[in-house]
Amino acid sequence: MESFERIHLDLSKQPGKCRIAETGLGWKPSGGGDTFTLDASNIGGAQWSRAAKGYELKILSRTSGVIQLDGFDQEDFDRITKAFKLFYGINLESKEHALRGWNWGKGEFGKAELAFNVQNRPAFEIPYSEISNTNLAGKNEVAVEFSLPAGGAETGTNGHLGGARSRGRKAGAAKDQLVEMRFYIPGTVAKKEKDEDGEEKSVDGSEVEEQNAASLFYETLMDKAEIGEVAGDTFATFLDVLHLTPRGRFDVDMYENSFRLRGKTYDYKIQYEHIKKFMLLPKPDDLHNLITIGLDPPLRQGQTRYPFLVMQFKREEEVVIELNMTEEMLEGKYKGKLMPRYEQPQHSVVAQVFRGLAGKKVVTPSKDFSSHHQQSGVKCSIKANEGHLYCLDKSFMFVPKPATYISFDTISVIVMSRVGGAVSASRTFDITITTKNAGGEHQFSNINREEQKPLEDFFQAKGLKTRNEMLDDSSALIQAALNDANIDSSEEEVVAARADRGSADEDDESVDEDFQSDSDSDVAEEYDSAHESSGSGSDEEMADADGAGSEDERAVEPKKKKVKTGK
Repeated sequence: MESFERIHLDLSKQPGKCRIAETGLGWKPSGGGDTFTLDASNIGGAQWSRAAKGYELKILSRTSGVIQLDGFDQEDFDRITKAFKLFYGINLESKEHALRGWNWGKGEFGKAELAFNVQNRPAFEIPYSEISNTNLAGKNEVAVEFSLPAGGAETGTNGHLGGARSRGRKAGAAKDQLVEMRFYIPGTVAKKEKDEDGEEKSVDGSEVEEQNAASLFYETLMDKAEIGEVAGDTFATFLDVLHLTPRGRFDVDMYENSFRLRGKTYDYKIQYEHIKKFMLLPKPDDLHNLITIGLDPPLRQGQTRYPFLVMQFKREEEVVIELNMTEEMLEGKYKGKLMPRYEQPQHSVVAQVFRGLAGKKVVTPSKDFSSHHQQSGVKCSIKANEGHLYCLDKSFMFVPKPATYISFDTISVIVMSRVGGAVSASRTFDITITTKNAGGEHQFSNINREEQKPLEDFFQAKGLKTRNEMLDDSSALIQAALNDANIDSSEEEVVAARADRGSADEDDESVDEDFQSDSDSDVAEEYDSAHESSGSGSDEEMADADGAGSEDERAVEPKKKKVKTGK
């Protein structure tokens, strides 16, 4: 037996003791915990390479994928080599990684991991067990998403159970986690077929069918990582469900521990434990129902995050479905939660299946609120996005975009006000919800004036602090509108008068050019005469247009003398 101290299993935070014996390999954490063992018959190969905590022993098992043991010293190489040769008849292969730092290379699909090779040396490897999803992000781009651990304590100590149960175990080893990687794969490749043994072979014939290289990479990775299939048989499937967020139509597959959204471009796999809120909201059009699912961590699509899923169903559309479950499972784990057969409206069936599998309470709108039109939601807008604001028992929910959730516990004050012109403000009003968090504010605009009373009654019933900044007296509002109209007309008259005065001033300047002998006094009179002289000047010009030119000159001269005397 060979024994080694301070060894980390699969990037685990806690080191342990590793033993290599004739019957197999074992690892036990120093601080206590589950012991990991690997039978000798299950060891298919081994590699030795430089790693983060020293040197790494990578074991390729026949059934459990890749096992990483990190923390060896360089001097341990000879001992481990002899042990593997003696006990298992396996040669320990020493591998050197590419250190050039190039971001272009060749992807190689192994039995248990995807290797990215640079000049025939691996730059990094990705175990298939760590891949949760992959999508075609573009014509030549493939996005690979990595699993997150189900719990903080699950860091690889007992993660080698195979299938979906071991996904994301290694990702819990550190605070910073790699969640997505994208590969750019240009060009096309010759399409290959599989023979009876499952091996690929080239297509015979002069015309060889070509396939997009990125699509082939995507399909191969889906097959190797067994994405979707490893979750087991689907309990229920709902086809072509319309999603408002993220926009599109997806097939919804329900598994034991997760559900999957399958679209034409993107696929998502979401754990039930990531569901934090589940709401069933009737749409005010009396035709549709919305199912809103709050997720933490949120769904990611590239750089975009979706903390809420919003599904839309036709209210009257019924569905007949039988759950793909054994009677033992229904009577045992899901007794009283699920029925073997459903024949109800689709939104009701989806909600009941989600509630049974995920164990989440279905939240519906508060019975204490009813809008002016006897609906559960109020039509309004967030900036340029129209939607509906729902009043729940303990929170507000705005859907569909941007889906906004506001808990009553976080609200500081609700301000009701009018924004905009007098005519539009008489028909609509705004609600601004200020939260206790610094800088937290949500404004819902263009709410129908008829909804003011129901909303105020609801705020009062829930004990929410409210401030009304609107004019309650309708006559005062009409008077304000009239005043605004008078102000507008008076401003137009002022502008027109200024325009007339400007033209008169230009005429006066042309007259001054003819009387250059009075140079200084003429300039001073223009400034000193101010508003009165400009007004009289405009009147005199009107008289001049009627043929009283000589009187105009006599009328101007006394004013010039008066100004000089004033000085």
